[in-house]
Amino acid sequence: MSLIAVAQGGFYRLDLMETNSVDITAQLFDLQDKAYADFQSKLLPTVSRETVIGVRTPNLRKMAKQICKTPAAQEFLHSLPHRYFDENQLHAFILSEEKEFNTCIAELERFLPYVDNWATCDQLSPKCFKKHTQELLPHICKWTKSKHTYTIRFGMGMLMRYYLDEAFRPEHLEWVASIKSNEYYIRMMQAWFFATALAKQWDATMPYIEQGRLEKDTHNKTIQKAVESYRITAEQKAMLKTMRIKSTKK
Repeated sequence: MSLIAVAQGGFYRLDLMETNSVDITAQLFDLQDKAYADFQSKLLPTVSRETVIGVRTPNLRKMAKQICKTPAAQEFLHSLPHRYFDENQLHAFILSEEKEFNTCIAELERFLPYVDNWATCDQLSPKCFKKHTQELLPHICKWTKSKHTYTIRFGMGMLMRYYLDEAFRPEHLEWVASIKSNEYYIRMMQAWFFATALAKQWDATMPYIEQGRLEKDTHNKTIQKAVESYRITAEQKAMLKTMRIKSTKK
């Protein structure tokens, strides 16, 4: 029982036969690019180098699409915790293909406690969420109150993706602003969220900057990201630049 990989133009065509989670891990090693693994591991300070196989994202996405409806995928999703970063990536891409909302939520609740890096967290983006924003919101509220770094980050990421346009409510800004943490990957997502909120909901978001509602480094990173955005006007950028919080030297 195996997955057979056939090289085609730099990618791989995966011929799916009967397989299981062990075969899936073996297939990941068949797709290994060690030079890419070395490069990738430098971007993942929370992940041990020996757990990075080095499978390129297009191959992971293609593999996820091909196996997502198979019994092997279900076995793989339930074989937690995974040993390898690439297994977690594949897991995230499989869940992103799930179309049934309740099934997706149940699998997310199983998987999120094992997410240990920003890449897996940010690439976990279930397609079914777009049509279920009302049902999703209570789960996001719970995730942002978690004690687990990447569960909190995931919750903020989903608020940023789905609730800064038609589904926006001012209280969503408060949810993110009220998160207090020294974790770098939480604060950076807060900054990313508020920079995006400035681009999409300027009037509702500006009081958080004007009143210094965010931690200093998050405040300044928000302004940096907003100033770099093409969605912020020149006039808005000029205003934001005057609101940076300077370090106080003793």
